[in-house]
Amino acid sequence: MPVGVFIADDHGIIRSGLKTLIESQQDMVVIGEADNGVDAVTRVIELRPDVVIMDISMPRLNGTEATKQISDALPEIKVVILSMHHTDEHVFRAMKAGARGYILKESAGPEVVNAVRAVMAGDYFFGNGVQEPPADHHRRGWQRSKSPIESLSSREREVLQLVAEGRTSIEIANMLSISQKSVETYRSRLMQKLGIENVAALVKFAVAHGLTPSS
Repeated sequence: MPVGVFIADDHGIIRSGLKTLIESQQDMVVIGEADNGVDAVTRVIELRPDVVIMDISMPRLNGTEATKQISDALPEIKVVILSMHHTDEHVFRAMKAGARGYILKESAGPEVVNAVRAVMAGDYFFGNGVQEPPADHHRRGWQRSKSPIESLSSREREVLQLVAEGRTSIEIANMLSISQKSVETYRSRLMQKLGIENVAALVKFAVAHGLTPSS
């Protein structure tokens, strides 16, 4: 039975290229796609693929948060992150969220196929240009010194991303099924926790930490 792969990326041309690459393998098939993090979580839970190829910079819900939600709901599903970021923080946050692989977009190509095979065999996979964390992190649950992101709750990170995407308080309230007052409370709490005084600085912070793309 072929390995079922789900592709989550907000660029249609990338999804198309990945689909062509994956389906050129006789033992792999793409069973679904999504162009934002929220839909990715919903469809992955519905379709239950073997492996998810997840862009780290996804609209509405970034790839790291989507990976965590998928891993919490269905830990048997293997997630491989596609990213433009190769800093220790990005890699550790992705792995701590439950990812089994991490590949840089600039050198993805055949590495995607290699990553699918590796994670299906029970291994971790780190692509070219990504420094593999020390082996003891696998045993210790990917613990490391905390970044500012770690001080935020999952809901606070969701609100931060949506604020950074330019969503209004009313839009965020509707998307997260909470009140507008709650959104404003979350935003004020974010600024206080992060020591940030305005929305422009929040956007800069979110981009720098890979919660939302820069464009």
